[in-house]
Amino acid sequence: MRLYKDLITGDEMFSDTYKMKLVDDVIYEVYGRLVSRTEGNVEIAGFNPSAEEADEGGEATTVSGVDVVLNHRLAETYAFSDKKSFTLYLKDYMKKLVAKLEERAPDQVETFKTNMNKVMKDILGRFKDLQFFTGESMDCDGMIAMLEYREIDGQSVPVLMFFKHGLEEEKL
Repeated sequence: MRLYKDLITGDEMFSDTYKMKLVDDVIYEVYGRLVSRTEGNVEIAGFNPSAEEADEGGEATTVSGVDVVLNHRLAETYAFSDKKSFTLYLKDYMKKLVAKLEERAPDQVETFKTNMNKVMKDILGRFKDLQFFTGESMDCDGMIAMLEYREIDGQSVPVLMFFKHGLEEEKL
């Protein structure tokens, strides 16, 4: 299994256990699904609690959301009220990524800039449909993942987008 972490903050963003696609060698699209979980409820096929372990009627907390967000403890951020504020963040973040890329693979910088501009122009055109998530540390200096819902095979599917060059891959 591979774990993908934010290059700047070290926050865990997602793993390769989800269906994913690389777009223009710039953005990973990770396909999630909506789930509901009850706190303390472990469901194992073929397991039935005994009478002593039966629920005593306490209040259970249920959490619903996108599995990728819940599993990797991503936090929704409301830092971007408009396209302009998100564009300012992107310019600053891209400078950080270009600096890291110049250290690691200077021959890829120009291709990265060209592809990133194309992809971001497309994404900014859909700004109003996006939700934004930080890693667990909630550090907005790091990567902000974008989430949008897409119609796939007649179903609304949550798709998270992560910048490839802003991730560190860790084999587990």
